[in-house]
Amino acid sequence: MGDNPLDGAVYVFRTRAGTTLKLLAYDGQGFWLCTTRLSQGRFRWWPTATTPSVRLSARELTVLLWNGFPERAQMAPEWRQVA
Repeated sequence: MGDNPLDGAVYVFRTRAGTTLKLLAYDGQGFWLCTTRLSQGRFRWWPTATTPSVRLSARELTVLLWNGFPERAQMAPEWRQVA
């Protein structure tokens, strides 16, 4: 995938059925695996790209974990100048 997992990248995987997301990350001492599963329905959004990986910002990942559509979420710009 081209990223070093020891540099703080979080990898998100979805099951074929689309009911479970698994997050894999390295915290400096070891890897941890977090699983979230929907009791009803499926995760409606998943990137459709020809590349093996897609980069998401932290807030896009939050929208995905809440079963939303990161592309449709109306969010403020990530950086704004403070007067």
